[in-house]
Amino acid sequence: MNMQAPRYALAGEVRPAGTPPGDRRNLRAADWLYRSKAASVIWLVARLWLGYGWLNAGYQKLWGSEKAAFWNGGGAGVKGFATAGVTGSTAGKGSGASYGWWAAFLHNFVIPNASWIAKVVTVSELVIGVLLILGLFTGAAAFAGLTLNLVYMFTGSAGVNPAYAIVAVLLILAWRNAGYLGLDRFVLPVTRGRLRPGPGAVTPEAPQPTVPVPAQAPAS
Repeated sequence: MNMQAPRYALAGEVRPAGTPPGDRRNLRAADWLYRSKAASVIWLVARLWLGYGWLNAGYQKLWGSEKAAFWNGGGAGVKGFATAGVTGSTAGKGSGASYGWWAAFLHNFVIPNASWIAKVVTVSELVIGVLLILGLFTGAAAFAGLTLNLVYMFTGSAGVNPAYAIVAVLLILAWRNAGYLGLDRFVLPVTRGRLRPGPGAVTPEAPQPTVPVPAQAPAS
């Protein structure tokens, strides 16, 4: 009697004709999270939570309680944050930048350019929040948010950054499914279609090899 182990079908896998549709239940957890449309509801909740956090952070810097230190304060908020990171690093208290090269970057680049960096941070946080809430270019927005989280944590700030970073990583991994209940459902197929060559595109032919012509002997 030939006993074979059951074969589990992966989402999106092309299966032979006649395969029972019930095998689709045998998806691994990761496949279900990253490919199942039912799991897109989970990513919608994660997107809205993270998007609201970024949107509120940018709003406070532009119109709210932090506008005097960021948008209207010549970058005082960024300068103070970077200075605290450098000071904590040199004092060895563990509350500032953990790496000397990062402390040097804060001292030599961020602090002298704090004015325009504050505006870039403010606009970036607003845009990240809007894109995540709308589900538009979700993977790219989550990656941009993760970059800011790493900048803040490298400088010595914890707060909500670790939690934001974890959710951002998950959204990046699930970028195809994370924006399904959002604008990505319509935008991504159009974007992929424009990036691919159309049916009338002409593929350049490979150059033909050149055959050397044998030299003729001079006439006597």
